[in-house]
Amino acid sequence: MAEKSKEIINSETENEITAAEDKMSDISGAAENVGEKIQDEAKKEKFARLKKFFAKRATHTDKFKKLNLFLLIIFPIFIMSIAEITQGKGAAPYIKLWTHHPGPMIFGLLITAAIFILLLSIIRHGWAAVAIQSILFMSLATTELFKYNTNGNHLILSDMRIAKSVKSLKSFAYIKITPQLILAYIIVIAFIALVFYFNPKYTKKAVTRTAGASAAIIAGFWMIVWPKFYKPVYGFFKVDTTAATNDMLLKEKFLNNGFVTFLVQTASEDYANRLKEPDDYNKEHIEQILNIKVDKSGDFNGGVKPNVIVIMSESYADFRVFDQLDIDKDVYKYFDEACNEGKSGRIITPTYASWTVRSEFELMFGLPVKGLNDPNMPQRELADRELPALAQYYDSWGYNTAYVHPFQANFYSRSKVYPRLGFKNMIFHDDYDGTTDFTVDVEHYGTYVDDKSVYDQLVDLVKTSDDPIYIHTTTMQNHQPYNQGEDPNAEFDNYLQWIQHSNEGMRVFLDDLKKVDEPTLVFFVGDHFPSLRGETSVYNELGMNGDNCNILYEQTYFLWANYDADFSKVPDEKFSFFYVPYVLLDIIDAPHDSFIEKMMNYLKKMPVYSTSFDPEIPHNKDLDMITYDRVVGKLYSESPVTDD
Repeated sequence: MAEKSKEIINSETENEITAAEDKMSDISGAAENVGEKIQDEAKKEKFARLKKFFAKRATHTDKFKKLNLFLLIIFPIFIMSIAEITQGKGAAPYIKLWTHHPGPMIFGLLITAAIFILLLSIIRHGWAAVAIQSILFMSLATTELFKYNTNGNHLILSDMRIAKSVKSLKSFAYIKITPQLILAYIIVIAFIALVFYFNPKYTKKAVTRTAGASAAIIAGFWMIVWPKFYKPVYGFFKVDTTAATNDMLLKEKFLNNGFVTFLVQTASEDYANRLKEPDDYNKEHIEQILNIKVDKSGDFNGGVKPNVIVIMSESYADFRVFDQLDIDKDVYKYFDEACNEGKSGRIITPTYASWTVRSEFELMFGLPVKGLNDPNMPQRELADRELPALAQYYDSWGYNTAYVHPFQANFYSRSKVYPRLGFKNMIFHDDYDGTTDFTVDVEHYGTYVDDKSVYDQLVDLVKTSDDPIYIHTTTMQNHQPYNQGEDPNAEFDNYLQWIQHSNEGMRVFLDDLKKVDEPTLVFFVGDHFPSLRGETSVYNELGMNGDNCNILYEQTYFLWANYDADFSKVPDEKFSFFYVPYVLLDIIDAPHDSFIEKMMNYLKKMPVYSTSFDPEIPHNKDLDMITYDRVVGKLYSESPVTDD
């Protein structure tokens, strides 16, 4: 009976619990329904407000016709002004441009207006056209601001071809978000919001819009590609069209033209200087050029093939050429020791402050960038095939070949391009994903891999190669930024600290090679003078300008060997970078073909061939044609006729 009572009680309790749970579920469900209704009501209310706002915007188009017309008319001058002030870091330089160079500024305003007309004709909605052009102009102005603050050089549109390497570029740039920059963006966003609210539209008929868009496109196209159109236009507006044969002249052109006009004018200049097939380019002409007597006595001094190491040291430069600078004697002490142990001199680099690949091209190919019309990135001109660079010669002579670069493999597409130049071994160090091809311990000095680690890698390659080896290395340690010394703001002092550290590593490297029981020849040079920041750089203190800056295209080099190398044939006078490979071939007594022989003849007759160093040097059509043939053309020079 008791058991039965317990069962009844338990059953009643369970029923009560179940009922309670059902009631709670109903309450919860009701609460959810209430919550959903509240959310639905909120959404409906929000949607209603948006609908009301957009309905109001729609009425603004006709209600505020005069205001909307005013907003569209003033936008070109507004966005051009904000872009110019942003990149110029203030209103004063902008006002000065209008007072001193009104013609180029009016031209820039017309270009800005033409772009806006084109966007309006296509999109019709004023706010969208304003937003697109604002993003474009502010992006370019900000890029110019950061670029000039980083290396003292101005933005040209062809620079944008390197935009895909933005991940790498971030480590170079001085990116500083200032209150002035933030304010500029706030003003632009506010203007876009204002135009969005009042909702102006371009309501012209399709025929009129098509005509406007077509006129803008045709005029823009002609301004870039048709000299008969743009030359008189530039003349009318007094645009500075001085040939920018060096970077200092380019800076002066920027100051005369303003940001927008400078971008357009340099774009037309770049197009005019694009690489084209030379007149009379054919196999017979190439064979005629190379139909010379060849010195076939080269036999590596009886068969002894020395290792050859070419070191192109990033941003390494000897600032003692400027007497005005008081530089501690210890900075270059070990560099001087290497020069005294071997042979040193001055050679002409094809670049200044940036574009390392120009120097790299000349050292690897033994050809002048002048022969390609001085592109910033000559590697982008290369034909998609095996290329007859110097590494191919060393490979054919039984050498092992290696390219060493302590940075990203994909920067300047090196990992893709350089195997086609004859390098069997490609050794990179990628600081971003942690991978490395280095076989030695890697240390950093400042932002980049310590030069000492690179030198250790070179010694390891020499020791582990069964064959004699040809190595080209482009270092990174001395690349900007120079803000990690004792005083982050003492950029030049920090740079000299980097150089001294590099020289200390070089001394250890040469001492290590003295212990290697293999003949080894070393060539060392800096690729260019360093990039230094804008108006505060030592170059401004030195008064560098377009007329006196040729010294910035001279670099001190040294040749050094751990054996009794013959440096007697090395020229005492200055010569261009691209002749270095032939100087090295002479030292190691390498065989000649007619191409090598011809280049050695050029070295004797025309030791300097560089636009930046001396714009008065005329083009040598034969040398330019050989350069075109080997880099872009059909390689007629690979098996030329020779006169025995």
